[in-house]
Amino acid sequence: MKWILKFRLSSPLQDQYDNLAIHTSKGIEFLDKYANFIRDRLAIETEYAAKLRRLAKNYQPKKKEEDDNEFTSHQAFRNVLKEINDLAGQREVVAESLQLQIIQGITLLSKTLREERKKCLSNGTYLQQNLSSQLSALERAKRNYEKAYRDSEKAVDNYKKADMDLNLSRAEVERYKNIMTAKIQQSDDAKNEYANQLQKTNNLQQQHYNELLPEVFNRLQELDEKRTRGIREFIIGAADVESSVAPIIARCLEGMVKAGESINEKEDSYKVIERYQSGFTPPTDIPFEDLSKQDPESSQESHYNNVQSSHLTVKGTISANRIKKRVGIFNIFGSNKNSLTADGQKEDFSDLPPNQRRKKLQAKIAELQQKIAQETAARDGLMKMKVVYEANSSLGNPMTVEGQLNESEHKLEKLKIDLKKYQGYLERANQIPMASNSPQANRNNLHNGHRVSRHSNGSTEDNNEDGDDQPDDGGSLSRSDSEDNVAQIQNGHNNNNNGSSASPESGLGTSHTSLPGSGQGSAHDNAMGEDAYYETEMELLQPLGTCRALYPFEATSEGSIPMNEGEVLQVIEIDQGDGWTRVRRLNNTNGWDEGFVPTSYIECTLYA
Repeated sequence: MKWILKFRLSSPLQDQYDNLAIHTSKGIEFLDKYANFIRDRLAIETEYAAKLRRLAKNYQPKKKEEDDNEFTSHQAFRNVLKEINDLAGQREVVAESLQLQIIQGITLLSKTLREERKKCLSNGTYLQQNLSSQLSALERAKRNYEKAYRDSEKAVDNYKKADMDLNLSRAEVERYKNIMTAKIQQSDDAKNEYANQLQKTNNLQQQHYNELLPEVFNRLQELDEKRTRGIREFIIGAADVESSVAPIIARCLEGMVKAGESINEKEDSYKVIERYQSGFTPPTDIPFEDLSKQDPESSQESHYNNVQSSHLTVKGTISANRIKKRVGIFNIFGSNKNSLTADGQKEDFSDLPPNQRRKKLQAKIAELQQKIAQETAARDGLMKMKVVYEANSSLGNPMTVEGQLNESEHKLEKLKIDLKKYQGYLERANQIPMASNSPQANRNNLHNGHRVSRHSNGSTEDNNEDGDDQPDDGGSLSRSDSEDNVAQIQNGHNNNNNGSSASPESGLGTSHTSLPGSGQGSAHDNAMGEDAYYETEMELLQPLGTCRALYPFEATSEGSIPMNEGEVLQVIEIDQGDGWTRVRRLNNTNGWDEGFVPTSYIECTLYA
């Protein structure tokens, strides 16, 4: 039912028009109020999402806590943080959807409704003014008619009186008659004008209330219904925005539940055991010493041996690493600066218990293998690019790829050397018996029940005599000598295997090309200290061949020497498997310079 039909039965339309104008104004204000509500909610959603993201970021595990990430409880918490981030993302989606779908829609609708209402009110005002002017004209015509009619009646009365008066002349009577006739004519004219104006006003009023004003009311009604319908759609739309992310939020909550269910206390306990299991056996029972049956000297010696043995128990394994190591003359990889990794551990992880050492070495080998695979793929790509450039020079210059290819080859070679070195570390670590009382095992390998000593030429020799054990020099120059020191202390004295220092930090093995005297000597010679050791090592070795530098090398560690590209040097000790070759050059100022250079940086030509 239209508004006009309702208002015809009650108060005048003029009043209802004003009320409708006020009602539509309040309706648009209500629409703007709902828009402000959505804006405030949008701000809350945005702030909530930002705080959720900040919360997840603040509780992200730090780098120093990476070792704890293997526990299921830590992994579950990280998954919960991921789900919190996803929840924050969904709240951001809600805020963005409210902005694009609701706020912009309300703004556009409000603007449209205001413009349409303004046009309707302007048209209605015009109609009201036109009707008012017509009514005013009708009122004037009616007053004119009433005045003319009274004047005509008065003129008729005057004429009748004059006609009855015998004292008046015929001319006077005729004058009254003419006045009466004029007044009657004026009254008739005013009457006709009034009738015409009345008909015109009635027609306009009928058209105004039956056609023109109802049309304005209909437009206002459509406008108000459009506003009401818009609010309904916006409320439903806001709920739909929320419901659209509800399944994703439900999955986030399911993810949190799964993260909690994934926590396994038994598995975490097992990982704790795996992490801190050293591989050492507990110390044996301390024997009872009957002092009454021993002489004082043997008692002191037994007490001394027991004290030293106590350093090799589970509690004393850390203290064994604090024994001072003998530093070789070149000190390559022997100083703390070069033998320590980024996390403060030794390069071969010899300062860790056997189990932990094996894990670290396996992780390092896996990392190197991955790097080798990546570098190999990069090299293959460069080679393909070079082939394409050679086939079509317009695509690029092949020489620009040559330098990158050489650098890639150099990196790949260095990675392979490191991989071989760490595989050697792991091989030696696997030879350490798990049930031994000492924290480190003897470095000599057993082969078919005999001792095996490896020389620089890669050959092996079997020794059946226990007294002819030769030290194993197969380890790299960077390997720690803590193993030898601990093993020697375990025996109660320094046992250097015929006086040879097989420590990799010395920079020398027991190869055929080592300095004279390095494989000969006694325990007394080792006790002389570093000064006597240096005097023995300073004797010159015979060159094994020559080498040419393929790349320039800057000596960054003690014991290495720099070289220029194309420089020719003497080879005095070949690579022992650690990636370094010992060379010598003639120095006009100081005589001979000796040191180590990377094997991958040189091209060797050995004498026959």
